Amino acid sequence: MPLEEHRYSVLLVSASETFNASLQSLFSEIGFLSAQTVSNISAAKRAVAERSYDFVIVNAPLPDDMGVRFAIDVCSAGTGVSLLLVRSEMHDEIRGKVTPHGVFTLQKPVAKPTMRIALGWMASTRERLRKAEKKTISIEEKMAEIRLVNRAKWVLIEHEGMNEAEAHRFIEKQAMDRCVPRRTVAEAILQKDS
Repeated sequence: MPLEEHRYSVLLVSASETFNASLQSLFSEIGFLSAQTVSNISAAKRAVAERSYDFVIVNAPLPDDMGVRFAIDVCSAGTGVSLLLVRSEMHDEIRGKVTPHGVFTLQKPVAKPTMRIALGWMASTRERLRKAEKKTISIEEKMAEIRLVNRAKWVLIEHEGMNEAEAHRFIEKQAMDRCVPRRTVAEAILQKDS
């Protein structure tokens, strides 16, 4: 899906009104949701505690902190993508600290074309994270099904005198005969037992 067709939620952490206005203008040009803007790290921490954001852009330094730890924490949480904008004289040092944690960095001042490219990188990373989240949910659902089927097997072992292999075959056969998932058969066995 092209960058322009997706709506990303953005938290902009910046004390510079001119930078904020310029970035908000860029967001509207490329079809992003308008960013929620906060002017310090304390407010940013409250904002990410209340909801998740696809992108967190930190225009460092801020009145109460540099923003490095905050950008790292956002990436460590696993769902958001961070971009840290820093002065050119500090860029290499800070990039070395944050890159291992998945934080993107850019030197200030940033031209609009460069910012567009950075937003494209962030969108690409966010979509990769979305796919990983879906896989994780799928694995968790599969594990829940396995636990449920195992509980149903134990009910069959205890109440029907089957061994584990027989209980397993019984659940598999019922699922195939009825054209339903094993989960449905296991739920019916557990419901009958309760």
